[in-house]
Amino acid sequence: MKGIILAGGHGTRLYPLTKYISKQLLPIYDKPMIYYPLSVLMQSDIRDILIITNPEFVSIYQDLLGDGSHLGINIEYKIQLEPKGIAEAFILGEEFIGDDNVCLILGDNLFFGKSLSTLLLQCIKNINQNFSTIIGYEVEDPERFGVVEFDDKNHVIGIEEKPKIPKSNFAVTGLYFYTNDVIAYAKSLEPSDRGELEITDLNNMFIENKKMLIEMMDANKFKWLDSGTFMALHESSAFIMEQQKNSNSQIALLDEIAFLKGFISKDNLRNNLKNLSSDLQDYL
Repeated sequence: MKGIILAGGHGTRLYPLTKYISKQLLPIYDKPMIYYPLSVLMQSDIRDILIITNPEFVSIYQDLLGDGSHLGINIEYKIQLEPKGIAEAFILGEEFIGDDNVCLILGDNLFFGKSLSTLLLQCIKNINQNFSTIIGYEVEDPERFGVVEFDDKNHVIGIEEKPKIPKSNFAVTGLYFYTNDVIAYAKSLEPSDRGELEITDLNNMFIENKKMLIEMMDANKFKWLDSGTFMALHESSAFIMEQQKNSNSQIALLDEIAFLKGFISKDNLRNNLKNLSSDLQDYL
């Protein structure tokens, strides 16, 4: 399975912070934002990863992450000249995806939970049974999101984007697992009124063809954070800081994940220490 991180766009809600830097390079407490979605892909045992970003930021990502070999993974890069919708990622990434299935994660989404690995494993199992999977999360303000609609048997029958009258409180998060036919589905999409290839339209195509499952993230066991606003950026940093302090462990420390996953050896880990702060070196 391949992985894609969508780290494009202009991040205008975070101006002036993002006027000259990619939103996904901003810090979430002690790590760049992109470390968090990248850690989710690594925890899913996905080692071939494509980062899609703006042309002016590609070299910065390459300086930060290189080709991923120091983490035992392969990272490639693709330029998105202008944002044309989340679903465009599968068209831009067609050659990279090839004949594989693919997981897409938005570069400003953070996921945390002790059972996260179990959830990710279930999504992989769904893919192996030829079902794509979206992740649902109960929210207090569903009108801000793509909202899942259920029938009386609790089966998903559709997703509505930012509805004025939501039909449930379950939002679709920015983590998606797709079978390979997502490329053909994405190519068949028509741009929306705002000129974008909408991920909601893509997901509804899978639902209509009975090829989509939904896995629920219990808000009591998981935390989903979207760091696209100033307040969300602050809340995400505060949450990560508190969790790491209370558990005396690290979240999204890529070198640690790579070692525990067996992607790199102890010697590789030692060689990576020079790129980390003294606190993280001591921790490892």
